[in-house]
Amino acid sequence: MTGQAEYGARPWLLVSDIDDTLTGSPDAMERLGAALGRERKRIWFAVNSSRPAASVARTLREDFPENLAPEAVITALGTEIALDGAPVAAWAARFADWPRGQIFDCLAALGHRPHDPEFQSAAKVSFAVPAAAQPKATQALADAGLPCRIIASGRDDFDVIPETAGKDAAALFLARTLGVPQPRLIVAGDSGNDLAMFRIAGHAIAVANARRELLAAMPVDTSYHATRPHAAGVLEGLLRIGALTAA
Repeated sequence: MTGQAEYGARPWLLVSDIDDTLTGSPDAMERLGAALGRERKRIWFAVNSSRPAASVARTLREDFPENLAPEAVITALGTEIALDGAPVAAWAARFADWPRGQIFDCLAALGHRPHDPEFQSAAKVSFAVPAAAQPKATQALADAGLPCRIIASGRDDFDVIPETAGKDAAALFLARTLGVPQPRLIVAGDSGNDLAMFRIAGHAIAVANARRELLAAMPVDTSYHATRPHAAGVLEGLLRIGALTAA
């Protein structure tokens, strides 16, 4: 386990989405892992996924090369954080009283289909809600007085989390925990549910294969659209920003 004395010793933190941001090219993931490993004293590496912890753990085990092991894992759209393999209890405690069951029942009553159980968690409700129906679903939750934050992406992904959670809030919490200032927080992503991270980071990397929904809305001054896809694009961005000094 990384000792508390080490926190703050590295000037940069990379928080990257997983699916289609890092994954997509095993060779590129190997190269990124090698580059991060060579400069471990300069940069922390964390992943940040909309999927719950168990699903992400399987991906890390089956799809990630050994040299690309993250030191922190943010899951379930920023409602779960693990550092050095251990859940951060202080973060999870913030959402202990969140009315998950009522939110699930409200969306189900509208006739929408919940995502598979592996994509649900204690502080995250995930449904397939077509774009045209999302305003009505959002209003129904508001009318019921249910405190929540809605993150919609893709054609019909409709995720509901606590108001104080999110990929952005979790990334900032992790940066503070590790002693990394916000201007040195780097995020990487490919889709609309990464946009919140892009808005709070000092630097943001959109991989070449990023969706239009992210590219159209990401901050101009702090975002970089890589020319390479997947992990190769993340590495390209890190080099351009100066967080890594050599590929």
